[in-house]
Amino acid sequence: MRYLKKFQIPWGIFKLFHSFRLGHRQLSCQSSSAVGAPKWNDHDTPEEFNFASHVLDYWAQMEEEGKRGPGPALWWVNNQGDEVKWSFRKIRDLTCRTANVFTQTCGLQQGDHLALILPRVPEWWLVTVGCLRAGIVYIPGTSQLKAKDILYRLQLSQAKAIVTTENLAPDVDSMTSECPALKTKLLVSDHSREGWLNLRSLIKSASPDHTCIKSKMKDPMVIFFTSGTTGLPKMAKHNQGLAFRSCIPSGRKVLQLKTSDILWCMSDPGWILATVGCLIEPWTSGATVFIHHLPQFDPKVIIEVLFKYPITQCLAAPTVFRMILQAKFTNLRFPTLEHCTTGGESLLPGEQDQWRKQTGLLIHEIYGQSETGMTCAVLREMKVKMGSMGKAISPFDVQIIDEKGNILPPNTEGYIGIRIKPIRPLGLFMCYENNPEKTAEVECGDFYNSGDRAKVDDDGYLWFLGRGDDIINASGYRIGPGEVENALVEHPAVAESAVVSSPDPERGEVVKAFIVLTPEFLSHDKVQLIKELQQHVKSVTAPYKYPRKIEFVPELPKTITGKIQRKELRRKEFGQM
Repeated sequence: MRYLKKFQIPWGIFKLFHSFRLGHRQLSCQSSSAVGAPKWNDHDTPEEFNFASHVLDYWAQMEEEGKRGPGPALWWVNNQGDEVKWSFRKIRDLTCRTANVFTQTCGLQQGDHLALILPRVPEWWLVTVGCLRAGIVYIPGTSQLKAKDILYRLQLSQAKAIVTTENLAPDVDSMTSECPALKTKLLVSDHSREGWLNLRSLIKSASPDHTCIKSKMKDPMVIFFTSGTTGLPKMAKHNQGLAFRSCIPSGRKVLQLKTSDILWCMSDPGWILATVGCLIEPWTSGATVFIHHLPQFDPKVIIEVLFKYPITQCLAAPTVFRMILQAKFTNLRFPTLEHCTTGGESLLPGEQDQWRKQTGLLIHEIYGQSETGMTCAVLREMKVKMGSMGKAISPFDVQIIDEKGNILPPNTEGYIGIRIKPIRPLGLFMCYENNPEKTAEVECGDFYNSGDRAKVDDDGYLWFLGRGDDIINASGYRIGPGEVENALVEHPAVAESAVVSSPDPERGEVVKAFIVLTPEFLSHDKVQLIKELQQHVKSVTAPYKYPRKIEFVPELPKTITGKIQRKELRRKEFGQM
């Protein structure tokens, strides 16, 4: 790739992001709403809402009127020294062009599905907001997905278009005949590929004049694939309420961002936390989204970035904070960092205390799912109770319930439930797309049953106890054991397998597989076989799902009906026998 030396920006990115002449048409995508449009209260439920026109375009207008500071809306960097800075006005322009590419060039219409599989590159934000403008339902996925994962997602979602990189393009090409709904393939690359449209070139030549659709609050916005335990991932469909939640005062109490803040959210673009933490939350507040490309987490790079750039808030999985602590740097007093937030798995009290001693900051925990977004949090003004994930975030009424939906008293273990009757709260998923049976399974009396176990203390603080549905949280990734077990059984050495979480000093917990070998492999070298099985899982599913620990056993614990008792295996792993 050629570089423009003066700016140290990749030539393709430079051509796309610095060749536009914005001129006098800056207001063509402006929301028709008044200047104060984003100022809703907790009880507002407008019939129409679109994040692009009501929020992003509002801040673009504030920039034009000199009512917002000079900080960029998006600040993107990588390890090669490349840098992109966009104002809200530039983002408005680029996303209007992107929306036109989708509707005029690709023929996509409101309600159509678009699969979005990109790493942390600037186009992820263009595609996401472009979809919002056009009313297209985007379906994000991690770029670590393998061909089998992508095929499943395209077939189940009936996506009419896909946006991805040249690394994954061959996999998509290999399955096109099996995905009759897929009509358009868009490539994010500086190069062309037969059968694909080049998104960067199309955005550059597209018209900047676009009228944002007037989406209803109940219109679908995004679908997240969420792992199950015995089956394959489900599609959790959200409406515009997921974005609107961050616009009301109680929703903005979690991070309490200001226009002067610079937030670095390290979530993979495939997860709901990226949509919320890398886009909705900061841009609702007019703050700067900071992104480092980070193909792999490297504590040294993260520390260097926190010292080099004026980042004020950091949102990351506990693994990131754990890795930084284990790197044993002598100085972790970051000059501008004011607030740290974590979610995705439990943070150990000892790690919290160590982070406070070395950085002078507390880590505030949040809790949520693909179905819910942020559900509970330790707000900035709240007392931090080591190990607690805080209290419910409005408009959610969170209670600890039993299997029938009855509310349990304080200090009693049960399921985390969110009240859905008589009114379903904004921000909770609409349903599992095309799966009414699974949707009905999680409706428990007047509550949505998260399947996660917890208890609430006398002060209203919630304490996470475990996953009732066997989901594994490894380094912030939610992994369904069924997916890993399905991958393992494809190998001729595996007769049976059971996958559970296992404690790990660095990652908190990792994937572990208990495997019953087929007779012909009983005499094989076990060390070599472990490596072979791990590599096999990496080759057929997303690499982060592979079992870091493998134990060969003569048989698996089962119920009378033959169901594997993963709970017994987890107890063994966590010393609870």
